[in-house]
Order: sequence, then C-alpha cells, then structure tokens
Amino acid sequence: MPVYNGIYYEVYGTGKPLVLTNGIMMNTNSWKWHISEFSKYFKVIVFDFYDQGKSMKIEGNYTIEKQVEGMVSLLEHLNSGPYNIVGLSYGGQITLKLAINKPEIVDKLVISNTTAKVGNFLRAVGDIWEYTTKIKDPVVFYKLSLPFIYGKTFYEENLKFLEERKELFKKALTEEWFESLYKLISTNQTFDVSKEISKIKSPTLLISGSEDVITPHSEMLELKNKIKNSELVCVENAGHGLFFEKKELWVSLIKGFII
Repeated sequence: MPVYNGIYYEVYGTGKPLVLTNGIMMNTNSWKWHISEFSKYFKVIVFDFYDQGKSMKIEGNYTIEKQVEGMVSLLEHLNSGPYNIVGLSYGGQITLKLAINKPEIVDKLVISNTTAKVGNFLRAVGDIWEYTTKIKDPVVFYKLSLPFIYGKTFYEENLKFLEERKELFKKALTEEWFESLYKLISTNQTFDVSKEISKIKSPTLLISGSEDVITPHSEMLELKNKIKNSELVCVENAGHGLFFEKKELWVSLIKGFII
C-alpha cells in the first residue's frame, strides 16, 4: 500500500501525468470508473487527503493549508511534474491554493464545481453537514446531504440509485468516518482565495453544473473573469456531483483539454 508522508496514493497508466483530487466526502475508490477511462491516455494519480480514506488521521485542528502542504510533498516525491491537475470541489479549493503557491508544479488546471470563497450559504450547508457528523446517523446524513450534491434532473431520473446509496451509507459510514468528515469541514469554513486567484497563469478549464447549488455557475463565472488564461463550460442539467452525473461528458471535456 503506497503511502508517503501519511498520504495514501495510487498510480495507473502512462503518459502525461493527470492528478485527480477528491471532493470532501470522497476517497480513491470514488474514482474507479474514471481511472479506467483516463488511464487509457494518461498517467493517472489519485490519493486521499489527510482524514480521508487510507491516509493519516490528523490529531487536533488544522487548516486547509495542511492539505496543500501534503499534496505538494506527495507530488514532489513522485517527481513526475509538471502536473495536469483536476480539482473537484474541496479538492478544487486545495488545487487553487497549490496553483497560487507553487505554480511551477502545474502544467494545466481543471477546476470543477469549486468556489474561490466560502460564502454564507456554503458555510450554512457546511453547518448542516457538521450537524450530521455529531449525530452519526447514516440515514440522517443521506437525507441532509444528497439533495445538495446531486442535481434536480439526476434526482428525478435516478431514484433507485439514490435509494441504493442510502443502503450503502448504512454499511460504510462509520463513527470514524463522521469524525474525519467533521475535521475536513472545519478546515475550509473560512476558505477565501478570491483576491489571489488572478495570480494563476496556467491554462485552466473550468467546469460548472447548471443545477449546482453548492458552487453555482455564477461563482465559477467569477473564477473565469479572474483567471486570465481560462475557459468555462457549463454542463446543463447537472448538479454539484456532475463528475458522476455526467461522467462520460466530464471525462471527455478533460481529455480534450489536456491532450
């Protein structure tokens, strides 16, 4: 099991390096389908942030800067840069910080469903999720988290899948998982790089979902206006989880941009 500096990682395929970063509730297993597609064209690197999956659990409080430092140390250790990095949601926030602080590591950027600043609404969503971590009830968590994550269209068309997720949550969401999620939420409640984002010079693809209420298209349009060398694609009928809701299109957009 490859671990460096407390960070669990996996590497697949050959070619240009492509790093996939987890959303706040994800781990490396979340990328299985995407790895099978991307590894046909790229050297794919996936890893768990601290307090995710198989990576080290951090004692005490810390900020998102700790995650940035861990990601930088792993990429420098792998010595395959500069890297094409896909930042998704929480992973997108960390990737934005990395691109600002260590631009020499980055070749191209893909930022999906991410905001440059946690505002009052997103902070309130975080408060709801934080509340569920104290209850530690998987069904309550399911009912209070998924409506924010998936788009309305996906909800209307995939109820059976969503009910299956509820059963999966009952088995997979342990007390330790809830405790780790609590710490992850606390790391980004004050996240704000809105005044630094113009420092990013790497070619950047921004991907938003028309039904995303967590990081809406309007907020990603602000990123587009501040990152000089960027383009923005809005995927219709997709929510915050568009990397899964519209996975074939999502992979195709990224593949075309990186190649």
